[in-house]
Amino acid sequence: MTPEGSLLVAQDLHKAYGSTPALDGASFSVHPGEVVAVMGPSGSGKSTLLHCLAGIVTPDTGTITYAGRELSAMSDAERSALRRSDFGFVFQFGQLVPELTCLENVALPLRLEGVRRKEAERTALGWMERLEVEALAGQRPGEVSGGQGQRVAVARALVASPRVVFADEPTGALDSLNGERVMELLTESARSAGTAVVLVTHEARVAAYSDRDIVVRDGRCRGLEYAV
Repeated sequence: MTPEGSLLVAQDLHKAYGSTPALDGASFSVHPGEVVAVMGPSGSGKSTLLHCLAGIVTPDTGTITYAGRELSAMSDAERSALRRSDFGFVFQFGQLVPELTCLENVALPLRLEGVRRKEAERTALGWMERLEVEALAGQRPGEVSGGQGQRVAVARALVASPRVVFADEPTGALDSLNGERVMELLTESARSAGTAVVLVTHEARVAAYSDRDIVVRDGRCRGLEYAV
């Protein structure tokens, strides 16, 4: 039985790379607007779990259901479209496009969905204001600090009003002060928009911004509040 009201549910996931198991029966769920921290030591399967949940990696066995639809039943094109429309991503090093301005980077998800430039950039600027980086609109990623760039990346993740944001060590490359501010802005913005956040981290101070923690160890999830 899946947890009542969950937006994204994984059940009994197994994934191996060659003879090395990455996931060994992992189960997971997140509700709309909920921030869940996924913790665990290096090599425990945290990032593999996130990539499976986002439809980037296909588990060997087990099921992942998003909004009542099983990801494995979708075509590659449908999963790609889902990652553009319903999922947002924040990575450790931002992964902004260096040739584009910060404003163009934030607007990119909307442009990929066919939104006209002026409308996309107007929406993008609104998110940059919320993330306190609107003054950087005309600058390129190489011209801003790490903390500023990561706020731009958060704005890009949220600009298309995704239902789930996947954040993989989003403060791993930042000092503690910048990391704290990025987490404040990410979680405040996501909760106000009703966006769920799946946050992979090994830092307790980052996990403290979540509503609930789970620990991945030996490819399995511990600490779930919901039976799956």
